[in-house]
Amino acid sequence: MDDLDRSLLALLGADARISVATLARRLKVARSTIQARLERLETSGIIAGYTVKLGEAARQGRIRASVLLSTEPRAQASIVSRLKSIPEVERVHTTSGRVDFLLQVSAPSTAEQDNVLDQIGEMTGVKSSESLIHLSTKIDRAV
Repeated sequence: MDDLDRSLLALLGADARISVATLARRLKVARSTIQARLERLETSGIIAGYTVKLGEAARQGRIRASVLLSTEPRAQASIVSRLKSIPEVERVHTTSGRVDFLLQVSAPSTAEQDNVLDQIGEMTGVKSSESLIHLSTKIDRAV
């Protein structure tokens, strides 16, 4: 990746619906150059897709939490498999340090969030979990 690729990704991160013509104008290169770069970035897996980033208004009314999960090493694959079946589990990251996984969980109510957290904590192989309920978002630079 060079500076043009990084600039292209930054513009797409701000607005994934931006046209190729507008990208070319802003980056001061030919449309064919932008099209070729996009195809290469998609083929190489750097761009995995184009999506909508939901704003705070869309997330209102949802209870979000980060869950720190410590597990038995041999149970990790089955735990990940079971987490995939819970729709409220939005993301699962492996981590280094005192916990094995960092989960992002979102539910429409505290009762449903409590139920999901109970399901996670009761899974075979889960040694401990700690839930951090999100109150507000001060900075969000995620693309």
